[in-house]
Amino acid sequence: MNRSAVLCVTLAVFAQEAVWNFYDAQVPEQLRHYFTSAGVIGLIMGLDHSWGIITQPSVGFVSDKLVRRRLGRWPIILVGAAVAAVPFALIPWATNLPMLIVCVVAFAAIANAFKGVTETLVSDYVVPSQRSKAQGFIKAGVGLTIVVSSLISLLVVDRSLHLAFAIPPLLMLIMLGLSWAFLGRRHTEAVLPEGNSGAKAQTVREFASPWAVIKDAVHSPSSPMLMLMVGIFCFAGMWSALRSLMTPYSTQVLGLTRGEAGGLALPGAVAFLVCVVPIAYASNRLGQLRTMRYGVGLFIAGLLVGFAWPTVPGTIAAMILSSLGYATFAVNALVALWNLAPTQKLLGTYTALYTIASQSGMALGPAILGTTIDLTDWRYMLLNAAFFAGITFLVFTRLARPLPDRAAL
Repeated sequence: MNRSAVLCVTLAVFAQEAVWNFYDAQVPEQLRHYFTSAGVIGLIMGLDHSWGIITQPSVGFVSDKLVRRRLGRWPIILVGAAVAAVPFALIPWATNLPMLIVCVVAFAAIANAFKGVTETLVSDYVVPSQRSKAQGFIKAGVGLTIVVSSLISLLVVDRSLHLAFAIPPLLMLIMLGLSWAFLGRRHTEAVLPEGNSGAKAQTVREFASPWAVIKDAVHSPSSPMLMLMVGIFCFAGMWSALRSLMTPYSTQVLGLTRGEAGGLALPGAVAFLVCVVPIAYASNRLGQLRTMRYGVGLFIAGLLVGFAWPTVPGTIAAMILSSLGYATFAVNALVALWNLAPTQKLLGTYTALYTIASQSGMALGPAILGTTIDLTDWRYMLLNAAFFAGITFLVFTRLARPLPDRAAL
């Protein structure tokens, strides 16, 4: 495993996720100035993810074409980040609902377009046999962004909301610039041997569009692609719902301030950061699908602990357990899809398949969970989430059953 390459890719993913974590923590509370319904807030937070369903397959396919050139996927990433930073920083300056919606939609549309391309970078610099381990280090970087987002919420939000929203996009631009400076210049040397090697890559037919790739993958009778995408949809949806609605839950049920509520995810982020690399190494032995199944069980256990113990310590314990459960999914889901790709030249497009499943879940999950809160109460949010996560457990149980044929996943 090329450690310096993994470090630079981690830096790029860190830059991107730092913005998204702060967005998920603070934008719902911004929307509460205009909406009282948790279902409506969840719907708006979910709809921004729907942009990825529309844009990422095409952008991922284009990045697969660009990957053969000198700069590879980097132009898409750098230009997208620079443009997305503007509407994000303007969110706290929006003085009415139309202005706020314009800023939120503009950021989501642009940032979602290049999000999957950044995540695909690891496949350009790391050989397939080492990607699961590399994902462990990269997701540790993602865990660190939750820590950074929580610290910004704790230390800055209650003092200056405008400054708080300016810090994450500034970090994103600096970190992506550093990653490109160290990694982007030697892209060609890093990726060409991988792209040219192997008889399999030479015999696979060319696809004319990203939709042809998706149609071929979904209709393959021997592939677990469709069921795997269902599992990704379910798990990503509940995790997104939990992240999007945790700040309002903490203010309503636990009586915390907005800044304190935004920082409540910090202990879970630390646990994620500490354990994600060991989880990545364990996944190579247990199998990726089986590991994800165990992770969903731990995720459900955390939610039940939080419901039974509705206090700050109980919620912290719930977030720690749930974060560890989510770590198994974060490390393995994308690699499992990459392993199904017919050629290494289509990894950007297969990342788009992951995006379609995960972004669909993220689009609907907050609205579904928010609607159950409207029908019951904020007090039952974690119990409602545990019920829906149980469906996810059944999906991964079905996927993990024929392990001899799918051990490579």
